[in-house]
Amino acid sequence: MGHFKTTALLTAALLAGTIAGTAFAQSPDEALAALASQTLSTGPGGESPVSASEVNLTDEELAQIKAMGATAAIVMHYGGDDWSQAQINGLETQFEAMGIEVIATTDAGFNSAKQVSDIETIMAQNPDIIVSIPTDPTATASAYRQAAEAGVTLVFMDNVPTGFVAGTDYVSVVSADNYGNGVASAHLMAKALNGEGQIGVVFHAADFFVTRQRYDAFKTTIEQNYPNIEIVAEQGIGGPDFTGDADRAASAMMVGNANIDGIWAVWDVPAEGVIAAARANGRDDLVITTIDLGENVAIDMARGGFIKGLGAQRPFDQGVTEAKLAGYGLLDKEAPAYVALPALPVEQSNLLDAWQAVYSTEAPATVKDSMN
Repeated sequence: MGHFKTTALLTAALLAGTIAGTAFAQSPDEALAALASQTLSTGPGGESPVSASEVNLTDEELAQIKAMGATAAIVMHYGGDDWSQAQINGLETQFEAMGIEVIATTDAGFNSAKQVSDIETIMAQNPDIIVSIPTDPTATASAYRQAAEAGVTLVFMDNVPTGFVAGTDYVSVVSADNYGNGVASAHLMAKALNGEGQIGVVFHAADFFVTRQRYDAFKTTIEQNYPNIEIVAEQGIGGPDFTGDADRAASAMMVGNANIDGIWAVWDVPAEGVIAAARANGRDDLVITTIDLGENVAIDMARGGFIKGLGAQRPFDQGVTEAKLAGYGLLDKEAPAYVALPALPVEQSNLLDAWQAVYSTEAPATVKDSMN
């Protein structure tokens, strides 16, 4: 895990205001603003990122695709969050525009055996395209290999199966800037704590490339740039009850570290568990930052609650881009190996605009009505 090119790491250090151990006089707000024009993540194989804006289909290419009458299946790792649904919505929207029928959408519940079974079931329907995110890159590799050998066009989200080569076994992989979002969530934590305090870290205890990127980025940014912030506790969670696991982990951190000021959670569903733990332990002053703009954490942020900031992905746009790349595969058009969308730092002040950017729709009433 953590296959980051040296250049990406140096860029991350510069954006965080540190290089070769020398801190520049850069505030968290300045560091966050710099993220808007940078992509810090590299691909699962160390590939340099290409902007999603460079992935396009001409009118002639769209007409060719529509004439194929192609079918597609969406094979998710996990469907229990807003990110997954937004990905699916983006895929379905763009596939419809391309005349491609979605014949199946599956949810593996973060279980690799279930995902392998899902792929085998889908293959009986002879899809032309599979867009997927592997739950475990090694355990699911053989099932994806069978699909590739059967001539299915494969496009991946975030991660790729072990041993797969872009342009040969699959078209491309699309991701948010997960390293950049980890950096953003660290600066947001530091901003909320005024640069000092004790914090805990709830990470994803799995061989999952993008969540490892987030964890590495958060820790590196805190340790290199905020010497007065100390990480006093860390706990991994494996699911599938990520909310409950995070609740128990955060409670243990608060009991074991009476002076803890903040806790970082690797995405929004575990962050909901940290919120529950803070309430149960009477810690209304606890600062929480995370990654992914789910509805529940957005409501808490809108109310001025525990969630002081988060790094957001752009899952709807990711889904649109993945569908376009599937079109590249149908046309045998050369595609970039790794496509990334920039990180989006979110605080209460830009919450409603961020929701529009993330989901391509207005924030729901539950969020808007919670703004204080």
